[in-house]
This record gives sequence, structure tokens and C-alpha cells, in this order.
Amino acid sequence: MGTSTESADLVRVIASGADAQAPDELRRFAGPPLVLPRPAVERPITVDQTHRSVVVAEHAVVKWLTPPLPAPHRAPQLLAHLAEVGFTRTPRPYAALYRGDDLRALVVGFLPGALDGWDWATDDLLAELAGGPAAAVGAVLGALAAELHVALATPSPVLPAPVGTAGVDGWLAQGRRAIDDALTLVDGPDGAWLAARADRIRADLALPAAVTAVQRLHGDLHVGQILRWDGGYAVIDFDGNPTAPQDVLEPAARDVAQLLTSVEHVAAIANKRTAHAHAGAVRDWIARERAALLDAYRPVAGALFDEALLTGFETAQECRELVYAARFLPRWRYAPMEVLRRRYP
Repeated sequence: MGTSTESADLVRVIASGADAQAPDELRRFAGPPLVLPRPAVERPITVDQTHRSVVVAEHAVVKWLTPPLPAPHRAPQLLAHLAEVGFTRTPRPYAALYRGDDLRALVVGFLPGALDGWDWATDDLLAELAGGPAAAVGAVLGALAAELHVALATPSPVLPAPVGTAGVDGWLAQGRRAIDDALTLVDGPDGAWLAARADRIRADLALPAAVTAVQRLHGDLHVGQILRWDGGYAVIDFDGNPTAPQDVLEPAARDVAQLLTSVEHVAAIANKRTAHAHAGAVRDWIARERAALLDAYRPVAGALFDEALLTGFETAQECRELVYAARFLPRWRYAPMEVLRRRYP
């Protein structure tokens, strides 16, 4: 395919029902076929991202994996499963393009007017702090997460046994390694503060061994993965954590914990942008929206959710955020540090 129109060419092939040209292989997902309502004009998505994405005809998005990803391929498997069980709260998956065992591209539906949660949730909170309507973030996130987890736990031809049971200590051991790494990497006053509370943090990561329900998860579920678009809300990006095994079953509480911590990170962003002028109101907002998220999640997820694991997984997540900030994005350190300072006064 030509380099200047490769995305449009690929979308045309999918819409035509034809096969990709050798040596590529096109694998379509279940569901209605792709229909192009207008000329296949390309428009690149210019925000920072690991891979390259192109909008075609304002109807489909082609995500080119750069470089192509070797097997196993987590996202195509989960998208195929969700398509089979009828989950519609994600951009409609159309096809995956392979060359041998390498994943070259994913093609999904385009969502007009989409903003990710780092934008819409933060904007809503800032508007509330300025006297506007309540930023009702938690109920939206909790309901969508629950619907996603139930769909991921539903057997399909792709994943005939998506739920099991397992002990939890292995996942919390990852959190204990994260606090050790954070103590090594975080310097200055933040490092001293962290060292003074390390024993308390480790205590929250030392839950007794227990067996709980485990299942396929999103794997990297935070507000940035929740789009608000002209048709509602949708969850995106099923690539998971690139540093974690790709085919493991995990407790649903891990996804919920990351989603909850990201709500607190939205609050930290708002505090930073307002110079902490509304710190009390932000603290109240956190409590309100955390409760709303869990109230929306619990009754739908039911036995999939072991709430006793939340403290450990949330603490582990904040430690991982500190490690990420230290290694890749130093300016982000303030957000997990704000959360930890609030939790360990």
C-alpha cells in the first residue's frame, strides 16, 4: 500500500470485504461491516502517542503499531471477545492487520467530538469549582467499568473461560517492589517524606494471602481511557500494562483501584491549576465521586469485585505512578505525591 494513502487504502479494503494484499493478513471482528459514507480522506491524530493513528473519512481510525507488535496480541483478542459478547461501549472494532505473527494495525470506529477523561473530567471539576454544575464523574466511570468487567467475564468463542480463582499475594508483591523502587528513585523532600512513611505503606501492601475471583481486565484503566463523545462515553486502549504479562487473569479490584486513583489525580491537576485555592472543596469532591463510582460499580459487578483488595491495589498503583514519574515524566510526580500525602498524613 502506498505510504501517503495507506490508511485510506486499508479502510477501503475492509469496507469492500476483500482480503489484504500479501504478505499481509486481515482479520475482521464480529459485528456489522464497515461502511464508508463519504470519500476516504485521511486526517492524522496529532496528540502525543506511542503509535500513529489516522482518521479516515471521519468514520474509522487506523492505529498503526510502530514498530509492529509480536505475538501475543492482547488488544485484538479482547476486542474480538467484546464484539462476540455484544459490548458496545468501545469504538466499534472492525479489523486487525497482521504480517506473519506481527500486528501491524487496528481499525476501529471513529467517535466524533471525543475528549479523554484527563480533559473532560478536569474541565468539569474546574467548572464546578468556579460555581458551575456538579462534576458528576464517579457514577459515569463506575457504571462503565462494571459493564466492561461483566462483558469481559462473559464466556465467548474467543475466551471460553474468562474467569477463575487465584491468590492475591502475587499482585501485592508487585506493589511492594514498587515502593522499594520509589524509595530508590524519589529524591529531595518527597523522598524523605516517603521514607518516613514506608512502613505504613508496606503495611497496606501486606494483606494476608487470600483467594478471590480473577478475570480478564482492561489492564490500564484510568480516566484517560474513558472518552466522552457525541454519543456518550466509551472505553479505549486495551493494550494493558506493557510491563505486565499479557494473558493473566487478575482481580477486578485492580482495574477499579486504578480508576479510583485516577479520579484523585484529576483532583491533583485541578488543585495545581487553581494553586490549591479550593483545596477543601476538592477534597470533598474526591470523597463524593469515589463513593459515587463505587455505588455505581458494586451492584453490577457483584461477586466479580472483592472490595477488601482496594487499599492494597490503590497503594500499589500510587507507588507505580511515582516510579513512572521518576523514570519517564518527572513533572507528574506531584499528582501521586499529593494522593499519598493525603492518605498518610
